[in-house]
Amino acid sequence: MSLREKVKSGARGVAHVLVAPLVASFAIRARLIDPDRALMASTQLLALVPGLPGQYLRRAFLQHAIAYCDNTAVIEWGTTLSRTGARLERNVYVGPCCHLGLAHLEQDVLIGAGVHIPSGGANHGIEDPAIPIREQQGEERVVRVGAGAWIGSAAVLMAAVGPGTVVGAGSVVTRPLPASVVAAGAPARVLRSRIAESRAV
Repeated sequence: MSLREKVKSGARGVAHVLVAPLVASFAIRARLIDPDRALMASTQLLALVPGLPGQYLRRAFLQHAIAYCDNTAVIEWGTTLSRTGARLERNVYVGPCCHLGLAHLEQDVLIGAGVHIPSGGANHGIEDPAIPIREQQGEERVVRVGAGAWIGSAAVLMAAVGPGTVVGAGSVVTRPLPASVVAAGAPARVLRSRIAESRAV
């Protein structure tokens, strides 16, 4: 093991020790109120810690609080999570000031700043105009972002994004996008294939 890896391993160990009280608090609050609400409160607090220390602390906490968070995942300042079913795989990067709901980010996914990934596009029911929307039953779904995808800043993902796909900044994904394309717009539409581009080079 190289010196760099030893330092990283030591930093991860320290981070786990430092977040232990917050993990214990989360476990208690998850039983008393709701795991997802407890997660949101905890990630709001940890979102305030800047720089490299914040990255280590957020990752250490999430490894105890969500379905999966890899040792190599990076979660930047200002980012919050609201669903314990979220999964962050190897080499995932989540930029500053994002919000992740029931998201599954596969390996090597890059998420720009200010991206929102709610738990699908039907979190609230809207069918009955006589009933307040907040009282109508919604349907949450996992939003999967395929391996190697790049999501531009301020995009909103309400549907799956295929592996290797690029989503332009400010786009709103309302329908699943295929693999290895460039898509943009509101709603997002496929602009071109990345496979055709690579063959032309």
